[in-house]
Amino acid sequence: MNHKRQLAARESPKVAGRMPILFAIAAAMTAAAIAVRYQTRKAEQANPPQGRFLEIDGVRLHYVERGEGPPLVLLHGNGTMIRDYELSGILDMASQRYRVIVFDRPGYGHSSRPRRRIWHPVAQAHLLHKALQQLGVEAANVVGHSWGTLVALSLALEHPADVNSLVLLSGYYFPTARLDVPVLSPPAIPLVGDLMRYTISPLLGRLAWPGLMRVVFGPPRTPESFKSFPKWMSLRPSQLRAAAAESAMMVPAALSLRRHYRELSVPVTIVAGTRDRVASAEAHSARLHRELPGSTLQLIPGMGHMIHHLAPREVMAAIDAAAATGSPATPLSRTSSVRA
Repeated sequence: MNHKRQLAARESPKVAGRMPILFAIAAAMTAAAIAVRYQTRKAEQANPPQGRFLEIDGVRLHYVERGEGPPLVLLHGNGTMIRDYELSGILDMASQRYRVIVFDRPGYGHSSRPRRRIWHPVAQAHLLHKALQQLGVEAANVVGHSWGTLVALSLALEHPADVNSLVLLSGYYFPTARLDVPVLSPPAIPLVGDLMRYTISPLLGRLAWPGLMRVVFGPPRTPESFKSFPKWMSLRPSQLRAAAAESAMMVPAALSLRRHYRELSVPVTIVAGTRDRVASAEAHSARLHRELPGSTLQLIPGMGHMIHHLAPREVMAAIDAAAATGSPATPLSRTSSVRA
């Protein structure tokens, strides 16, 4: 008994000494949670939905539709939303001659992302196919950027009769070592990730934002037009969960899909910047082109990952060429390059 009392007496000062540290941590986490909640509400009030909603399989799917003509579906990458295609100018240019439909993929922008499902590319493709059916869209020309290329490919593989052509921008198509995956994935971890997303992750993301923009746009500078992108919409806890989950899923998704690329029965046009720091043009775009003998590859010298912002006219020309004839543009050689 005396021994236990002595141990307790020795431990009491240690516990007491740790209390200020624990209180400081709790106070910091509380302050972070308040700041995140404030910024989230402010961002959502400043950026209300601009389109309409479809209710499909328990998902509230937000989309914007503009223009008339052949259907054109735009799928954004990881971490972004409909606003990305608006700021690039692609939405305005395309809507002059297409019926353009841009979706906030599940969990992004104003679309919900139920936790009971794993939202791998095939699951998203099936959801979007049902959405297109509700909208009366058949034989759509589908454009995907970055992570969105995996969804676009899945849509063409699962529902080839409803895809007229594919235009793939800056895609990640083959499993490779990714240093960013362990850094970006933790907010998707249950419980621990939930705590992170509502406290420190959005604040750390805001601090890292300028560096991240240099990576995704570089070597060119971030265009002035993108500087109005609503950062805090991307840093909201709900969207961070979607982005983290897709970061964790990226390598296995590419591993699963790569076995089926040769089954594609629709025309494929592949566009990428030669200086892409996120998904190497040689390791991904050029390699996919080699695996798809009928595809068209367009490499744009000196451009980075956000190719639709950096070379919107070239991207729009690739979309037009694919959509106008129902086949990829015919290049002078098997691999063509266009200077921005």
